[in-house]
Amino acid sequence: MVADGAPGQREGGMKLPLKARARGMSCCLVCHQLVTMPAGGDPRHCPRCGARVHTRIDGSLMVTWALVITGTLLLLPANILPVMTVIYLGSGEPSTIISGVMQLYHAGLWGIALIVFVASIAVPVMKLLGLIILLIQIQLRVPLIPLQAMKLYRVVSGIGRWSLLDLFMISILVALVDMGAIAQVTAGPGSTAFATVVVVTMTAARSFDPRLIWDAYDERRAAVHEERDTRAQEQQRGAPGNA
Repeated sequence: MVADGAPGQREGGMKLPLKARARGMSCCLVCHQLVTMPAGGDPRHCPRCGARVHTRIDGSLMVTWALVITGTLLLLPANILPVMTVIYLGSGEPSTIISGVMQLYHAGLWGIALIVFVASIAVPVMKLLGLIILLIQIQLRVPLIPLQAMKLYRVVSGIGRWSLLDLFMISILVALVDMGAIAQVTAGPGSTAFATVVVVTMTAARSFDPRLIWDAYDERRAAVHEERDTRAQEQQRGAPGNA
């Protein structure tokens, strides 16, 4: 976010616009309204939507790392423990996410099997991997193209809601299929672990501050130009005319 018409820094002979942060302004992450921040840099509420506006989210990287690690650890019980048990005419056995996908596939319901696989396994894994890539790029100052990193962040933020599809299906089955001794569906401990993974990953995506992507890019770009200027000055000092 930049402030138009403001004096900017020179980089490689080109005048760059000054960032809004240097003018004491910040962008609301909910409605994208540009908000003037207090002099002390304390957070304030957006005048348009009322959301809390920070110059940068405090402890964003640390909180996101903690939630990502928690979600990664919870993926194991979410996929190993049974998510539900279907009892029909007195017989039945617990079913995990993976076994449920295989049963749907062998029953010829490959479309539903694909939806359950994507919503229950692929989406949480992709979301955690995407956040890990963004965190590593920012903390280790890995060369990155900010536009690609922002696209990855938008994908991570957008796909998380589809993980709730499996939980909705289990909730509906538990509520509707209750026919006493004929048929009964009960949720298992795996559904609790999976619901926790969904909530944790969604919270991790919200705790990650995407503005840090541009901060890391600007710091790396400034370091590159500083190194280039230092090298040019050393070459000028070593030139024959300056000896």
